[in-house]
Amino acid sequence: MASFTKITKKKRARRRKNMGHERKMKQGRRSTVSYEELFADCGEPGKPAPAPKSDK
Repeated sequence: MASFTKITKKKRARRRKNMGHERKMKQGRRSTVSYEELFADCGEPGKPAPAPKSDK
């Protein structure tokens, strides 16, 4: 039978690994922009592109 300390250490290591994995999964959900967001400034398909905005 494993000692309480060994069980606690394994549980902590497993929880930390899973929390890191969960964090990376949350990060990855919004890492790629959608098609609409990516091409929003290009205008409607088949129509001329909108004029560039001036920063002045």
